[in-house]
Amino acid sequence: MTHPAHIVLYDDQCPLCTFQMRLLGWLDWLDTTRLVPLSHPLAADIAPALTREDLLAAIHCVASDGRIHRGARCLRFVGLRMPLLVPLALFLWLPGVILVAEKIYVWISRNRHLLSRLFGCKEACALMPSRRREQDLEHRS
Repeated sequence: MTHPAHIVLYDDQCPLCTFQMRLLGWLDWLDTTRLVPLSHPLAADIAPALTREDLLAAIHCVASDGRIHRGARCLRFVGLRMPLLVPLALFLWLPGVILVAEKIYVWISRNRHLLSRLFGCKEACALMPSRRREQDLEHRS
């Protein structure tokens, strides 16, 4: 099996981020992404131009052509590759929408730990099993 070309880097210490990646794993029917938690040893090597602070500030997708998509633009890029997310991704292409989406994304990212507690993401993660995919890298102690 060949590995997907698009690598998604996410903060696995954040319950909200972990929940979203579990959901993304289930929505990625075509296995177009590889989910890599920041705690994995290879995460720093995947995007050496990004600092740890950059990586913790937002989700990133390193595309097959080397371009890096961040935050709402990452969701738009990845969404175009997953059938159920295509409507959202197309909406994000409407003029001006991505600018608003980026501002919302930054606010959510800055408050993600509080939002995780408010919405009970840890409990939701416990209920929602991960979809085991060969291409995903998990942190192994």
